[in-house]
Amino acid sequence: MRYTAVIANPKAKRFSEKRLKNAIRILSKNGFDVEIKMTSFKGEAEAIAGDLSKKGCPLIIAAGGDGTFNEVINGIALTGTRMGILPMGTTNVLAKELGIDEDIEVAVRGIINGVEHMLSIGLISLQSPPLQRYFCLMAGIGFDGEAVFECNNTLKRFLGKGAYILSALKTLIRFSPEPLNFSFDSQSLTGFSAIISKASKYGGHFRVTPDASLFKKDLYIYLMHGKKRFDILRYVSAIILGRHLRLSDITISRAEEIVIEGRAKVQIDGDYIGHTPALIRVIPDAIRMVY
Repeated sequence: MRYTAVIANPKAKRFSEKRLKNAIRILSKNGFDVEIKMTSFKGEAEAIAGDLSKKGCPLIIAAGGDGTFNEVINGIALTGTRMGILPMGTTNVLAKELGIDEDIEVAVRGIINGVEHMLSIGLISLQSPPLQRYFCLMAGIGFDGEAVFECNNTLKRFLGKGAYILSALKTLIRFSPEPLNFSFDSQSLTGFSAIISKASKYGGHFRVTPDASLFKKDLYIYLMHGKKRFDILRYVSAIILGRHLRLSDITISRAEEIVIEGRAKVQIDGDYIGHTPALIRVIPDAIRMVY
C-alpha cells in the first residue's frame, strides 16, 4: 500500500463529503493507504502539510480551492513531498492552468496515473507585516490587492466570483493609489498597480500574462501606469475583452527578481497578505506536482 494524506477544506465552495469519499474510494481501490485531514481554520492546511512532510509523507493531495492549494504549497515547497490537487474551490485557477479536470473522479485518476512535473513558483517577502510566502498563480499589487482585501469571505462562499465583482466595484469608488517604484533587471519604473504572475490564467480563464508559465523560471509583470478610476475601468475592460496587451500605458516584462517600493495592498493567489514594500523572486523547481 502507498501511503498518502488528503488535506480537505470543508469550507471550499464546491466541497462535498460525497465527492471526497468517492475520491478516497478510488485511491484505496488502487493501492493507496489514505489518511484524511480536515481543516477548520485558515492556515491549518499549511501546518498539517508541513508536519506531514517532515514526517516523510510521500504524497499530499489538497482538496479545496486555490487558497488551500497555496497553503499546502507553503507547507511542502522545496521538500521531497509530492503534491496532487482535487479542485473544489470557487475558481480553481491552478487546476485550469495545469489542465486538471474539475471532475473529481477524473482528477483523482490523474493523480493515480499521472507523472511528476516540477513547478517553479514565486516567493514574496514583505516588511509589514514581516513575512515570506510562496505563491503559484500571482501577486496582485495595488487595485487588485485592495479588491481582495475588501472581499467578504461569507459573500465569497455564497456568491463565488460575484463576491470579487462586488468588492472590485466598492474598491473602485474610493481607490486613491500612491505611486510605486518597480525595480528589476536594471530598470526602474513607476506605476500604481501591477499583477506579477507565475501562471498565465487569472480569475478563471482570463489571461493577463499569456506567456507566463509554472514551468518557466521567471516572473511576468503587468504594470499599470494609470491611477484614475477611468484608467482602472480601461484596464479591467481590456482584460475581459482580451485587448489589455495593446494598451499604451502599461508595461509588460519578465524578471527573476522584483523590488517594489511605496505602499499598496498585496494579495497572492486570491488572499490578502499585507502591503508593500516587497521583494518578489522566482524559486525554480520548488513543487513536485503529480497529475
